[in-house]
Amino acid sequence: MRVIAGKARRTLLDTPAGLATRPTTDRIKETLFNMINYELPDAVFLDLFAGSGAIGIEALSRGCRRAVFVEQDKAALSCIRANLGRTGFMAQAEVLASEVAAGLFKLKASGEAFDIIFMDPPYRMGFAKKVLLQLSDSPVCTQQTLVIFEEAIEEDTAFVEECGFSCLKEKRYKTNKHVFVRKKQPLSVRGGNEEI
Repeated sequence: MRVIAGKARRTLLDTPAGLATRPTTDRIKETLFNMINYELPDAVFLDLFAGSGAIGIEALSRGCRRAVFVEQDKAALSCIRANLGRTGFMAQAEVLASEVAAGLFKLKASGEAFDIIFMDPPYRMGFAKKVLLQLSDSPVCTQQTLVIFEEAIEEDTAFVEECGFSCLKEKRYKTNKHVFVRKKQPLSVRGGNEEI
């Protein structure tokens, strides 16, 4: 696995051994970042269930100002730190060794808001819904924040609406998909079609 574009382009990244994490392939990662590239300059990025940190590092390489990585697996945390060191982004990064719900609670207490939140939780276990419910009541995620989550392609994501978010787009691949959402706007300010 490697950084695809930006300052750290072509840098090879470590990934944890075993099946505890599921790295996003370079092809899917490139598609994802091509879709959000214009949102990245000077953005603050949150990478939940961060695994090797490849998504947050790609975001930093493409111009994000800062990235926070939330991960609890020890092997994955070692990879994130090694990859940040290899790419030279350690000063722009914060690594929280924490389960995601606890990490979000800590970030809420810090008062920091994010421009983009990405999560790649284990599939078919309801984590995306749980996180969206937590984000719906958190200043970590504003109405301008773009939230992206990865899920198995066959999973129903209708829960997005009941969590207080609007689905902007789904990008489907062979076995999985990226779902792009934002917090619902108050009725008084809603206008035409929402865009990513």
